[in-house]
Amino acid sequence: MNQSYEMEMAMDNMRTIRLPMILLLIGMLLALSACYTKPVRHLGADVSLLSEGESTKEDVLIFLGDPDDQVQLDGNRVKWLYLDKNMSLMEKTPFFGKYVGAPEITQVVVTFNNGVVESIDYSSSDQDELEWTDDFPWQKRKE
Repeated sequence: MNQSYEMEMAMDNMRTIRLPMILLLIGMLLALSACYTKPVRHLGADVSLLSEGESTKEDVLIFLGDPDDQVQLDGNRVKWLYLDKNMSLMEKTPFFGKYVGAPEITQVVVTFNNGVVESIDYSSSDQDELEWTDDFPWQKRKE
């Protein structure tokens, strides 16, 4: 009888310890998952590290990463396009975030000639500015 009582007490102690441990483990997992974020690209700062006539495709890959789009031009000329969309916390809010403001779109176009940077074009604008045809349906966008 004494042994079964001790066994029940040990089981009760394990139950009381198990619940806080499980809650602690869940809390730690949630905290760690909140630390994960999508890698951030800073095109404006990264493109300033490149030089026209000096930088190569390898340099561009190191500083800007893989391009979002590529276009083969005439001969040995190639254009690489980099796009970045920055949204504020309010713009990321579900349901009404699209009414708060417009995301900022950053675009970098790098043109190569024989593997060397020929030109770099940087632009930044709100997404609303790119969708002007929605405001003026009577005008057609020229492609």
